[in-house]
This record gives sequence, C-alpha cells and structure tokens, in this order.
Amino acid sequence: QVQLVESGGDLVQPGGSLRLSCAASGSISNINLMRWYRQAPGKEREWVATTTSGGTMYYADSVKGRFTISRDNAKNTVYLQMNSLKLEDTAVYYCNAQPRSYSNMNYWGKGTLVTVSS
Repeated sequence: QVQLVESGGDLVQPGGSLRLSCAASGSISNINLMRWYRQAPGKEREWVATTTSGGTMYYADSVKGRFTISRDNAKNTVYLQMNSLKLEDTAVYYCNAQPRSYSNMNYWGKGTLVTVSS
C-alpha cells in the first residue's frame, strides 16, 4: 500500500515562489512514475509534471520553465518547486504515484491548496 501526503500549499503573491512536498509511506525508489496534478475551481484536473525512477522529467506547457519536479529517495519525498507564480496557478495540487508504467494502478494524496492572489 502506498499513502501520499501533500503539504506546502499557501497564499502567495503573483511572481512569488512556493515548494510543495509529497511524502510517501514507502520507498519511492520502487515507484516508476511520480506526478503532480492540479485542479482549479470549475475546471478539470490537469497534469502538471512527472518524474521517473530513471530521472527523466516532464512538464505541462503551462508550467514549463517555471516549475521543477524532483525527488529525494532517502526521504521518500517528491517536491514541486514553483517559481514566477501566476494567478492561473491557483488550484488544489495533488500528488500521484504509479509504481509501474505498464500498470493501471495509481495512488493519490488528498491535495494541498495553492492560492495566488494580490
């Protein structure tokens, strides 16, 4: 079983920075794909970023160049560093784990709220 707990959500001003954390109950070195998703009010949940066990990173066009996903296997934690935040980044951010890329099994955290406002 994999449990995920997100933290770090806060109220920030446009142009500010924030780092989200996703703590896993077990070793993330055994998990191939770790992802961040987000869902803004009134909108569908969208994919934000992915990191693989092999060290490859992928980003949505809307956050590329501003967000960085990373993992600390020793701490069983995945991070999302968010810089140059925009109003449209306001959303609940969710951590997702897919142990194997060929498996349909996914684990989700409960989310953490990021609000970008003046």
